Amino acid sequence: MSKVNINESITWKEITPGGNICASGNSEEFKTGDWRVDKPVLIEEKCKHCLLCVPVCPDSSIPVKDGKRLEFDYDHCKGCGICAKVCPFDAIEMVKDK
Repeated sequence: MSKVNINESITWKEITPGGNICASGNSEEFKTGDWRVDKPVLIEEKCKHCLLCVPVCPDSSIPVKDGKRLEFDYDHCKGCGICAKVCPFDAIEMVKDK
C-alpha cells in the first residue's frame, strides 16, 4: 500500500481503517494529541535533564537531542501526566489544555 498524505481534505475512503500502519514511520502522520484535557508544561529552570520522563511517555512525545530533552511533541501527547509524576524535580506541571 502506498503512503498517503493525510490532511483536512482527505476522505475516509483514502486512509487505512482505524489508522492502521501500512508503512514504516506513518504514525507521525496521525496527530493524536488534539483531544487532550490536560497538557504538560516544562519548567526549564527546574529540569536537570535526567531523562526519567522520556522512557515512561507512552506516546514518545518527549524528544531528546544531544542528551537533553526538548519541548513536548503536543501533536502526539495525550496529557496522561505520567511524565509529571515521575519527575523528581517537579519540572513538569500539568495544566488544563485550551
